[in-house]
Amino acid sequence: MLMRSTQRVIAVIAAWLCGLALAPDPAIAQSYPAKPVRLVVPFAPGGSTDVFARLFTERLADTWPQPMLIDNRPGAASNLGTEYVARAPADGYTLLMASPGFAINPSLYAKAGFDPLKDFAPVVFVSLTPLVVVVHPSVPVKSLAQLVQLARAQPGKLNFASAGSSTHLATELLKSRAGIEMTHVPYKGTAPATTDLLGGHVHLMLDNIRAVLPHVQSGKLRALAVTSLKRASQAPELPTVAELAYPGFQAASWFGVVAPAGVPGAVIDKLNRDVNEILARPEVRSRMTEIGAEPGGGSPADFRRFIEEETAKWSTLIKQIGLRAH
Repeated sequence: MLMRSTQRVIAVIAAWLCGLALAPDPAIAQSYPAKPVRLVVPFAPGGSTDVFARLFTERLADTWPQPMLIDNRPGAASNLGTEYVARAPADGYTLLMASPGFAINPSLYAKAGFDPLKDFAPVVFVSLTPLVVVVHPSVPVKSLAQLVQLARAQPGKLNFASAGSSTHLATELLKSRAGIEMTHVPYKGTAPATTDLLGGHVHLMLDNIRAVLPHVQSGKLRALAVTSLKRASQAPELPTVAELAYPGFQAASWFGVVAPAGVPGAVIDKLNRDVNEILARPEVRSRMTEIGAEPGGGSPADFRRFIEEETAKWSTLIKQIGLRAH
């Protein structure tokens, strides 16, 4: 009899503990943040990732009792800072400003040090910046269709500049979808790549809309299309690659906030809600448009689907072309 009573007590305690573990704890969200939150930017200060991170972190100071601080941790093509966050405590006080390398690098590097789907919990999609397909005026094309036709007529004769894995892979994706061959000319930075494109030393490039639009407007470069699914608000006259001939084509620069896997759902929801509120502010949306970005937002589930799609897309392409970084 005593044994049965003891077993019942143990069962009740076990059920209570299980319910405690599974039940949402609104108190966690109410008290968060109880100390400063670090947002790791895996690049040096002043870059685009850093700029977009500061757009909302500075405004959180208006509503949060504690600041969100930018922690720049550059190195290894963003892998260093990303792995650091993946190994951080799952308490919501160390976050990552993710960008395209987050979805690309695990397939590109033998030891990236993280898995974007297993090691992280998506919080909120912040922004997307389309790339633009631009050619030097000496290239005798005025549309994407004409560029594809020329490349097919002269396999490998056209060359393209890239200044990093994301712009390189964006062009490789275009090559793959169009079934064309072009010669890759890698550069260590956007500035020298743009200089050579302006000088006619390379034929074309896919680059950030903000960087190339002034050259397009001055007539020094010719824009053929943008790589986002929707037309860019900064240049609505430019068609998308997707609408021209390649449905679903998207290869853009993007940014979003992720947390280490295991952060309480209540904290994720609060972060999502607060950042969404800032992204919806007219002055923030206007500022994003000025710097070439389309404002983001949405739920953690929306952002997870986006990361899954990006990871699958780049993994497939990297395997297809046999690309590997060291």
